[in-house]
Amino acid sequence: MTYKEARVYLDEVSKYGSVLGLDTIRGLLRELGNPQDDLEFIHIAGTNGKGSVLAYTSTILSEAGYRIGRYVSPTVVSYLERIQIDGKMITEESFAGLIQRIKEAIARMKAVGEPHPTVFEIETAMAFLYFRERKCDFVVLETGFGGLLDATNVIGAPVCAVFSSISRDHMGILGDTLEEIAQNKAGIIKKGCIVVTTGQKKEVKAILQKEAEKKGCPFIEADRNAVEILEENYRGSCFSYKGYKELRISLAGRHQIENAVTVLEVIESLKRKGYVIPMDCVYRGMEKTVWIGRFSCILEHPLVIVDGAHNEEAAQRLCENIQRYFKNRRLIYIMGVFRDKEYEKIAQIMCPFACSVYTVDLPDTQRTLPAECLAEAVKKYCVSVRAEKSVEAAVDAALAKAEEEDVILVFGSLSYLGEVLEIVRKRREK
Repeated sequence: MTYKEARVYLDEVSKYGSVLGLDTIRGLLRELGNPQDDLEFIHIAGTNGKGSVLAYTSTILSEAGYRIGRYVSPTVVSYLERIQIDGKMITEESFAGLIQRIKEAIARMKAVGEPHPTVFEIETAMAFLYFRERKCDFVVLETGFGGLLDATNVIGAPVCAVFSSISRDHMGILGDTLEEIAQNKAGIIKKGCIVVTTGQKKEVKAILQKEAEKKGCPFIEADRNAVEILEENYRGSCFSYKGYKELRISLAGRHQIENAVTVLEVIESLKRKGYVIPMDCVYRGMEKTVWIGRFSCILEHPLVIVDGAHNEEAAQRLCENIQRYFKNRRLIYIMGVFRDKEYEKIAQIMCPFACSVYTVDLPDTQRTLPAECLAEAVKKYCVSVRAEKSVEAAVDAALAKAEEEDVILVFGSLSYLGEVLEIVRKRREK
């Protein structure tokens, strides 16, 4: 099987949609020899910030000499980003070989009447196989959807169950209230793990803490009051936290400092368990961490920032960033969102600060909110709005309109930011 054939096969499997539950992936992993049982995990759940927490944790542990598997979704630049070891993506050859083995395992399942796994279940099983074969010391694992019934929750007790910020998203699927959503995500807590969380709303903290107590797990919450911010701008921050002095990160925004100190608590927890993680590796890992699509600057003149803010909380944090770093600068937006997101709230939070907004359709035509519909929502808050026929047309229109000191902000779904990166790269080369 070639890589192209493997991708075609996964596209065909996508007809099975997304199904919450663990029975099918358990069956698939059983056919593959249960590779997850031979791996150590750091499992991350949350609404916003999971990927950044994963990136900091992975980079620090790699710096400390551990072989680290990363499993992430969604991706920005390449489909192969989903599965990485020490920051290097799985090769097309390895990907195709693993898919062939999984396809054969699924055929055996189907022969005895078991249901067909979904694409996400196949990707998760592939990651576990790959990480076991490459003898990873740790796998830093991001939940795909929720926690309790997410395919990644097929693992046993992780070393750490980590929670980034939990807020309202996927309402009606994970739960109708913040408490129900938090309870779902708390499903990754298992007896024998350490629970580490960022500062949460009190009702969320209460649920996580109660679940940790029920399972007999230590509960650690990052302390926002122990943070001393020394420098910050759109390129990153310098801060101190407890025994760590003058740490530098290249991910911008106060929320990234919160993510970073959560990771520091993870690192301290691992050290207490006997893992060797020298202080200089923590400093290097923090500064080296890159996570594209999270308030990332991709062009300087004019300034172009891309950010995957796709729900109310993420929009609030993005709004705080632009007010903190770009006060009195003219803002031009490019927006694209899925139709099941709270796009009205995102527009209400963000668009009063824009001088112009260009709306776009997303590559996933089944889920996208049409650019014209998004433009109608934006018009309540900004008078200069235009639905563009393509992402490329929107980028070119924004660049043509922008003067040197203006800021172009591209945000909404992560799914189209890779295309924006490629378009801007080509324009920059010209």
